[in-house]
Amino acid sequence: MADFRDAPHPARPSSAFARRKMGRLTTAAVVVTGLVAAGALAPLAAGARTVPAKHHDAVQQGLDSLVNDDKFPATLASVRDKDGRVRDYTAGVGDVKTGAPVPVDGEVRIGSNTKTFTATVVLQLVGEGKIDLDAPIEKYLPNLVRGDGIDGHKITVRQLLQHTSGLPDYDVDVTDDYVATKQHTHYEPRDLLDLGLSHKAVFAPGTGWSYSNTNYVVLGLLVQKITGRPVGEEITHRVIDRIGLRHTYWPALGDQSIHGPHPHGYFSPAPGTPMTDVTTSDPSAGWAAGQMISTPRDLNRFFGALVDGKLLPPAQLKQMETTVAAPGSAGRGDERYGLGLQTFTLSCGGTAWSHGGDYPGYSTTNAVSTDGRAVTLATTALPTSLNVLKDLENFVDAAVCE
Repeated sequence: MADFRDAPHPARPSSAFARRKMGRLTTAAVVVTGLVAAGALAPLAAGARTVPAKHHDAVQQGLDSLVNDDKFPATLASVRDKDGRVRDYTAGVGDVKTGAPVPVDGEVRIGSNTKTFTATVVLQLVGEGKIDLDAPIEKYLPNLVRGDGIDGHKITVRQLLQHTSGLPDYDVDVTDDYVATKQHTHYEPRDLLDLGLSHKAVFAPGTGWSYSNTNYVVLGLLVQKITGRPVGEEITHRVIDRIGLRHTYWPALGDQSIHGPHPHGYFSPAPGTPMTDVTTSDPSAGWAAGQMISTPRDLNRFFGALVDGKLLPPAQLKQMETTVAAPGSAGRGDERYGLGLQTFTLSCGGTAWSHGGDYPGYSTTNAVSTDGRAVTLATTALPTSLNVLKDLENFVDAAVCE
């Protein structure tokens, strides 16, 4: 899904709702330089969860700066080097009322990282010959995608995956007045689609790029139509269980809690207003675009397995990694967007893969390189300015570029 802010700005497609709004401005810049020494990361068994000592390396310093300078209540990060060695980090407090510590590799709402899970399932179905990427969505969901300037005959599955369909976003409809009226609201997928289709098309299909959660609601409905099963069940069976993600799940209908150890998430409904604890909330506004819960380490494992070819056949992975220009898709500058996957330009040279996501109370920023390096950063509030968004991306860039 996208963002919950008040002034438009260019932003990455990493939120559960699309990043469209900004709140109070914070100008602190965290530029993390100097990284963890190559031999300093201890090897960990797959799935292990360890409590790290307080480090004084650049990664820890960067997390501390995000708390102290950018005023995030808490930050969590998991860093994996190219040899598979992992270190988990935390900073801040997990509960501002009690001062409880931040759980190591705690569970958070991962917002639009869900899109990459959904895209993976769609592309698996493409590989199985059940979906044609370049077929119109009308072929599979007849008479469903209709609106002002919107016709499912003219929108392909590929365009939905890469946000070139021109479908309008429903993010404002489910985020305005969030704490007062939307935090505990349940939405059916068709409710979300109807909200999106109530707006005029952004452009004719294939003539532009515009991040829209509505695209992935349609894709979730497509998965259900083809498989005859709930999209969350398909994601669980085809992705989560397949690669052994032990702390990643699709919340059940009506489940507003976070099951495992987790930091509290906070949201300020308007610039200058106090933050509200929104840890308990209904995630259905995200659905196939942003409903899931995971941890930094599990997200590293998922994106690593994906780019390593463990979830998709080579032909479908190549399609996923075929990108188009995505103006305004990142705080540090324009990136490119594939089929549920985005580029992340590295200051040390080369390009990693990413997505990221926001949901009220939580923000995640990540990158995984093709040589096995991976970093996921989670914060317990949304970035409040373009500068702060850059701080998050700079942190991940520096940690990957060790």
